[in-house]
Amino acid sequence: MAGQVWSVNTSGGYMYADNLSRLLRMSVQPMVKFRQFCDVKDAAHQGLHRGDTYHWNVYSDVATQGTTLTETSTIPETSFTISQGTMTITEAGNSVPFTGKLDDLSEQPVAEVIRKVLKNDAKKGFDNLASNQFNDCKLRVVPTTGTSTTALTLTTNGVAGVTNNVALGKEHVKLITDTMKERNIPAYADDDYYALAWPSTWRTLKNDLESIKQYIDAGFQMIMNGEIGRYDGVRFVEQTHVKKGSLGTAGTVGVTSTWSNAKSDWAFFFGEDTCAEAIAIPEEIRGKIPGDFGRDRGVAWYYLGGFGLVHTQSAQSRIVMWDSAA
Repeated sequence: MAGQVWSVNTSGGYMYADNLSRLLRMSVQPMVKFRQFCDVKDAAHQGLHRGDTYHWNVYSDVATQGTTLTETSTIPETSFTISQGTMTITEAGNSVPFTGKLDDLSEQPVAEVIRKVLKNDAKKGFDNLASNQFNDCKLRVVPTTGTSTTALTLTTNGVAGVTNNVALGKEHVKLITDTMKERNIPAYADDDYYALAWPSTWRTLKNDLESIKQYIDAGFQMIMNGEIGRYDGVRFVEQTHVKKGSLGTAGTVGVTSTWSNAKSDWAFFFGEDTCAEAIAIPEEIRGKIPGDFGRDRGVAWYYLGGFGLVHTQSAQSRIVMWDSAA
């Protein structure tokens, strides 16, 4: 069977060695970054015995704004529209089988080791699924002509207009922040937006801001996983396990490919109410019913739920992506 066995050192034999520390040296794993920004909704009443589609309503602004009245005028009437977002609730999981012999002979707690490994696997999987919803956003910005540091070109169809050929810097952040404010994108918390990207994507920005001692405000308290600093009303978060380059489409894992010029990479700037997660059964660790008279064992993680972009129309989008056509 595939999985962990006693007879192969790298699959289990190394779990018994006289000089092996009893402290399990687990690989350093990143904590969730994208998923923490998803609005979690309890979908138990939707996903359990109610079908596999979760719905939510999105309400527009009124068609005409209220105004002043004279004594004899009537109060005007207006209306608003309601659109409905949906997401499909699906199963997700992974498992590691192991032999009874490995479990019986190992000095290390085999099932406990596997549980830790699978928990890290689940965290990465959830962040990939959440990030792909971010990648479905309609608003994309690129430097005008591909190289400008003083002007941006915004597209509203989910496709970048030109190849981005410049590193992301503080002037770009100012322009993106202005764009978000002028589109009335609500702040995420305390009048601040958030931005997510690879550490190397923020490098030029960090160099700019460190030189003028503006990168980290005095007394600023980090409140989100991976948060590294704040500038011009944006809090910056680093992440490392959603791949560089093109991300996948919704529901798939991102593919591996960096931007053609390697000068920058994607970054998401966003306010509140961006993505939703509907949970029918939260992620959990499950043990396999032993087979072959107790010799065939295993541990798995399992989840029943889904992720969805809350606002799919560009006029109401809450996410602006620093992007490139290639």
